[in-house]
Parts: sequence; C-alpha cells; structure tokens
Amino acid sequence: MNGPSRTSVRDGLGPPLIVRVVASVAVLLLLLPLAGLVVRAPWRDALDVLSRPEVAAALRISLVASVASLLLSTVLGVPLALVLARGRAGWLRWVRALVLLPMVLPPVVGGVALLAAFGRRGLVGAPLDRIAGLTIPFSGVAVVVAATFVAMPFLVLAVEGGLRQLDGRLEEAAATLGASRMTILRRVVLPELAPTLGAGMALAWARALGEFGATITFAGNLPERTQTLPLFVFLELERDPAAAFLLSIVMLAISVVVLASLRGRWVGGLRR
Repeated sequence: MNGPSRTSVRDGLGPPLIVRVVASVAVLLLLLPLAGLVVRAPWRDALDVLSRPEVAAALRISLVASVASLLLSTVLGVPLALVLARGRAGWLRWVRALVLLPMVLPPVVGGVALLAAFGRRGLVGAPLDRIAGLTIPFSGVAVVVAATFVAMPFLVLAVEGGLRQLDGRLEEAAATLGASRMTILRRVVLPELAPTLGAGMALAWARALGEFGATITFAGNLPERTQTLPLFVFLELERDPAAAFLLSIVMLAISVVVLASLRGRWVGGLRR
C-alpha cells in the first residue's frame, strides 16, 4: 500500500500555534480599519448622502474614467503582454521592469511624471499645445490617462503570467495545420487566455476606479470635471467625516465584489 502523499501530509499538519497567533494579529491589523468604517458610517443618512448631486457627479466621472481606462489598458496591454511573454530578446526584461514600475511607484510621483510628459511644457504636451492647441492636464482625458498609467501594469502582469502557463503544444498543432499567427492568436491563444484576461481586467478596473494620487496631481480636483469619487471622499473627510466614511464603504464594497469574483481564478487555481 502506498503511503500518504506529500500534499496530503503537508495539508494535514497545519502551521504551529505561534504562527497562527501572528497570523491572527495580521488579520486584525487588516480588518480593524474596515470595521471602523462600518461602525462610524451614518447608515441612517445613507440615502441622503448617496443622492447628493455632487456624489452622483463624482461617481459618474469615476465610472466613465475607469471604464475608458480599462478599454485603453486592454487594447494596449494585451499586445504588450504578448511581446513580453513570447519575446526572447534580453532587453525585454528591462522593458518589463519599466512597464511594472507604476505598481510600486508612489502615486504622486506618477502624477508628476505624467505632468513632465504631457504637461504644457512636457515632452509630448508641449508639441501638442504648440501644434494642435491641445492641453491634456486638468481635463477628463487626464483622469483617464492617470488611471491607465497606474492600472495597465496589473493587466499586463496577469496576462503575461497566463500566457506563460498556456500549453504551447496547442499552438504548435495549429501551426502544423497551416494556421497563421493571427489565426492562432484569435482561435487558440485568446480563448485559452480568457479566464486570466478577465481577472486582469477586473484588477485593472478596480485599480483605476480607486486611483487618487496620480489623478489629483495630473488632473486636479475640479468638481463635475475631474473630481472622482476618491477625491470627493478626501474633501469630505474635512467637511463631513461621516459622509466620507459612508462613501468609503461604497468603494470598499466594490473592491470586495471584485476580489470575490477573482477568488476562483487566483486562490482556487493555486489549490489545483
């Protein structure tokens, strides 16, 4: 009779008591702030707060900008992930590092970098202003650009990881049957990549929806123009803290829904 597998033994032992205690402290550290939001929120005034015109305007700007950012991130990010995953040139590792840099870059620094590139005196912004009279900063376009700058790396990282896990034999079989590269991409790669692509898109959308630092630096905080819901919450924290707590819960609920939808892809996939 065969003995128990390594996997079953590993799963059955469990961590030592001290590890569980430290893990409980970590959970408390992460959950206590969220519990504070729930306790401090003015639930009786929820309808009045959420029905305020300025809240509706900020929510509309956030939704429009985050969806536009998601579309732009997908159109640009999927080809970029394909190049990073399938390219063999050594310099691509430096490209990957630069592409993922916004994930660890302080958001305010990202906003300053966007101003340096697309501002009226920026590398791209100056020619645009001089030739076409186009000004990107402190506009709705700036909100989308800032959100895309910080969100697209999440999609690229997820899609590249999914591409590296695909079974290359399927593509080789399709190529043997005479399929072109574009046909293989459309009929083989993208259908197999769909779950990972969906997870990456959800992460990118959630990141774009919650963007704050780069947006306030590059797009400003103009009511009914560039003021997203996170920026509105920041202002309400001084004017009406109770309303800020309630609106923070709205953002929290959206994040929970996104993470719950990803659980089967990231956690379940690891268990398999």
